[in-house]
Amino acid sequence: MKIYTKTGDKGITSLVGGQRVSKCCERLESYGMTDQLNSFIGELICLCTYEKDAAFLTDVQAKLFVVGGYLATDTTQHEVRPGNIVTEEMVAEVEREIDRINDILPPLKLFILPGGCMASAKAHVCRTVCRTTERCILRLAETGVEIDDNVLAYINRLSDYFFVLARKMNVDNGVEDKIWRRTSKP
Repeated sequence: MKIYTKTGDKGITSLVGGQRVSKCCERLESYGMTDQLNSFIGELICLCTYEKDAAFLTDVQAKLFVVGGYLATDTTQHEVRPGNIVTEEMVAEVEREIDRINDILPPLKLFILPGGCMASAKAHVCRTVCRTTERCILRLAETGVEIDDNVLAYINRLSDYFFVLARKMNVDNGVEDKIWRRTSKP
């Protein structure tokens, strides 16, 4: 199979089902950001010190392909393929992992700055890219495209997961969270 097809050289590409659209449309932006998030997660996995975290993140990567497949399908033209359906159970899995991690963290009393160890900093990057992905999906919905509630819930929970994972990675590496303090200096 050739990697290049030359069919997108003029800024047009295909959705699931073959419909041709501009590479600048909101639908492509939404699943393109999902792909970008997936790539940042790949970087984060390289910094994981615990196999359980790496395994969960690898599962998230696979599920982001499901999200991307859903977003790449114009449901007015084609049915969503069974493998591209985001389920309540997928959302619940993320919630359980957030709860598991949060139970081992010290209580959060103040705002924290992104950073600490490198792994935590990368988790915060994933968190912010996830929020950008969520906004892209919402902009797609604002164009009139119906988005399944589970897709939005999954992406929303995922950003919360990256926040607690960032804190855990600091704990794992013996680094304290950096507390945000208002300064009087500009």
